Amino acid sequence: MHVDSTAIRDIDYDENRGKLFVRFTSGAEYVYVGVPSPVHRAFAEAPSKGGYFAREIRDSYPFNRLSS
Repeated sequence: MHVDSTAIRDIDYDENRGKLFVRFTSGAEYVYVGVPSPVHRAFAEAPSKGGYFAREIRDSYPFNRLSS
């Protein structure tokens, strides 16, 4: 889903696998693994997506870069 953010363009979530997909405005896309549904929901609803991502997701879950 497209989000209103200066740093993040889109987020998507696979609830069955706990995978959070984040595409940044730079075009880089990452998948974060083991993200609980409430964290995804709070991220989607956060007034500052970049701030929430930095505080709650970036250093808290393993990730892989999917594209640049």
